[in-house]
Amino acid sequence: MSIRLEHVSYAYEDNSSKKNYALKDINLEIKKEEFIAVIGHTGSGKSTLIQHLNGLIKPTSGTIYFDDEDIYSEGYPLRELRGKVGICFQYPEHQLFETTILDDVCFGPMNFGKTKEEATEIAVKCLKDVGLSEKLYQKSPFELSGGQKRRVAIAGILAMEPEYFILDEPTAGLDPVGKDQILNLLKKLHEEKKITIILVSHSMEDVADYAQRVIVMNGGQVMYEGDKKEVFSHKKELEEAGLAVPFYRQVCEELADRGFPIQRDLLTLEETKEAILEGLKGLRGK
Repeated sequence: MSIRLEHVSYAYEDNSSKKNYALKDINLEIKKEEFIAVIGHTGSGKSTLIQHLNGLIKPTSGTIYFDDEDIYSEGYPLRELRGKVGICFQYPEHQLFETTILDDVCFGPMNFGKTKEEATEIAVKCLKDVGLSEKLYQKSPFELSGGQKRRVAIAGILAMEPEYFILDEPTAGLDPVGKDQILNLLKKLHEEKKITIILVSHSMEDVADYAQRVIVMNGGQVMYEGDKKEVFSHKKELEEAGLAVPFYRQVCEELADRGFPIQRDLLTLEETKEAILEGLKGLRGK
């Protein structure tokens, strides 16, 4: 089971005869139960790519398959697909529209056949999962802060119980505690409920901490794709594309350059800390 893109291109329509491609010949497969990060500078094609994954944007050319079925074949149930592949957009106000927070989160489940009582039970659980206080449930979504709106939008997608959950910069506007809460929730959903997570992020540290596989977009094309350690080994090329490697990899490289006994490709705080302690023990033992 997977989402598969074969030779997918997308060109914006304008008045000129020249096509302006946002995506060019994309070939990708996203399998069930993966935790994937999509990175790239502004204008690289990240947001356009993710909107193809559940049929919100139709490619100019190429084919998109969900579980080996062409999602644009005649009679294909796109509405059902969008329940299985949920997208939480970068700007949450674009997907909030009900009069209260609770009603907003109830909308998805009710739209897919749940009763009001069933939808309310699901919505309350999802709102608790994202850390929103019960005293806010009857407020309008538009009375909330940016970070609170983002939590409501995430809860609204979770309430539809998606198989794939795509999030475009989900921690933007959140304080460090809120950011960790949302990322740890995604980790829990991935590990316990086996939901496939596709995270668009500008934070290389978050990518290093949570993702298993990384897709690098550049100029509408896949520049690199694979295991995060392998992808972040291309430091020079990533910097030329306007990206950085995770902070702790930079620390390890600088230490290694100065002769300290440490691997150069470590990515996270925890593994870097352990490696430094081991290196110090080794030096003291000499």
